[in-house]
Amino acid sequence: MSDRKGPVLIELDEDHGPDHGPASAPPVPDLDLPAPTGQAMQTVAKLAARRGSRLSRVFWGALVALIGFVASLAAWNFVTALLASNPVLGWIATGLIALVSLTLLIIAMREAASFFRLGKLDVLRQSAETALASGDLKAAQRVTRDLQALYRGRAELKWQHERLCERQGDVFDADGLLQLAEQELLVPLDAAARGEVEAAARQVATVTALVPLAFADILTALTANMRMIRRIAEIYGGRAGTLGSWRLTRAVLTHLVATGAVAVGDDMLDSFIGGGLLGKVSRRFGEGVVNGALTARVGVAAMEVCRPMPFRKETKPSTSATVRRALTGLFSGGAKE
Repeated sequence: MSDRKGPVLIELDEDHGPDHGPASAPPVPDLDLPAPTGQAMQTVAKLAARRGSRLSRVFWGALVALIGFVASLAAWNFVTALLASNPVLGWIATGLIALVSLTLLIIAMREAASFFRLGKLDVLRQSAETALASGDLKAAQRVTRDLQALYRGRAELKWQHERLCERQGDVFDADGLLQLAEQELLVPLDAAARGEVEAAARQVATVTALVPLAFADILTALTANMRMIRRIAEIYGGRAGTLGSWRLTRAVLTHLVATGAVAVGDDMLDSFIGGGLLGKVSRRFGEGVVNGALTARVGVAAMEVCRPMPFRKETKPSTSATVRRALTGLFSGGAKE
């Protein structure tokens, strides 16, 4: 090996034209990532809207009846045997069983009352639609009285209730009277319902984006949507129980699945926070945004179902505007609308 001293010269190509510069390098290929689909909400909608077969309903009904019969017979034998051997302990056991039975009866009565209240909202909404379609002033007055009776005990609507009582005598057409009742009684409730929808959409989006667990997003979406629908029903006067909330959730999601409203549209993301780019940067954030948007759709549909009057004077809440208010600043650095 020769011991060369001095600088080392490296010969370069003589062609130093613009075709060999950084600008001539081929572009970095774009990652072909699938767009977010809101898989958690899609799964929740399919599970809630799926209807079991007649055979499965008969099986589960018979199984529940059998378990109740066996438990009742075992409790009877236990109490009678205990009364024969030790009357004091037997009467204590009898009192406890009676207390459990009374509690179950109260729960059943509350569930029945919740179904009755939800049915009352349906009847009131149908009566309002009929009065609006026919223009019958007497029918509109009956609907207005029913609305006043429904919300008479609500402290937050006391001032609006008094205003309606003062002004309704000056209106002599069905459409104007129902619009006045909607403006005075339902507009504040609509604002509260929109707040519940925005909170649920924000919660579902945040959990989906930040919790990388397999079923955490599905469980969160299911519980958040059921809680949201239950709260919306309570705001409008429904006060749904556990079974009533599940039935109402199934009704809302079944309607959305049937109409295709749970499908992700092309502008689901790009319309409010540039979700196309967000979905490419972080698929979890993109899924969170889509799940939040689908939750908002469910909330708007629940408002239509639970509202005792159709949207007439007031415009139905827009899903995109609701999602924008709920998610603006959550993933975009705090930008405000």
